[in-house]
Amino acid sequence: MRLPLSFEASITRDEFLRLLPAAVGGLPYITSGDSFVHRADGRSWCIRLTPLPEKALGLIRWRPMRLDFSFEAYDPAEIASFMARFELYFRRGGG
Repeated sequence: MRLPLSFEASITRDEFLRLLPAAVGGLPYITSGDSFVHRADGRSWCIRLTPLPEKALGLIRWRPMRLDFSFEAYDPAEIASFMARFELYFRRGGG
């Protein structure tokens, strides 16, 4: 089963790299450019970063990233669990 997921994040590549090991539960992965791939036991996941055009709100400017996820040989419950953990590490608050 292959299920693609994606979302937009306001994060730099450096910050993404800092948070990624904990967000994936310490699983080993290979980095190739802006792709991060884990393969084990006939299953795999891949996270791909894509820089998006700059956004602005008044004087505040930022460059978001699109994060695309793909999974092979994971069941929907495992994917949901992976994504819940991942989002927990990348969740932003504001006020």
